[in-house]
Amino acid sequence: MDIKDVKQLIKMVTETDITEFEMDNSDEKIIIKRGYKPEYITMAAPPMQSFSASGHSPAPSAPAAAQTTAPAQDAPGETGDTLNSPIVGTFYSAPAPDAAPYVAVGQIVEKGQVLCIVEAMKLMNEIEAECKCKIVKICKENAQAVEFGDPLFVIRKL
Repeated sequence: MDIKDVKQLIKMVTETDITEFEMDNSDEKIIIKRGYKPEYITMAAPPMQSFSASGHSPAPSAPAAAQTTAPAQDAPGETGDTLNSPIVGTFYSAPAPDAAPYVAVGQIVEKGQVLCIVEAMKLMNEIEAECKCKIVKICKENAQAVEFGDPLFVIRKL
């Protein structure tokens, strides 16, 4: 196949709603793809640390100091661990704008269950529960920007 034929194939794909074209014969194999397909990356949530009702916590280890948890400050009476964002990005509580949220306040989740997505540079990073727990509070609004270490959820380990 010469370059003229390849150009015709590309033109055919771009002028129609075809998103992928593949041709394979004994001598050649041609694959033409177009469009954007988001890539999903699954990440474990940062390590969690328990806190007593008085708010005192054991000293964090040096390597995990950036990912430690803190008691919930703006919800009196709600004690538990905070699950913090492992990256800078945009918080999404659901897989799509018209879909139901992954979790709700009061819901019990299993280890490995997806809690939310943090989008960073067009990569959808699924944040999973590291243990069985109850969602006490959702700290961010859907589509809200988050920084590294920002609290996403207040949870109570079960």
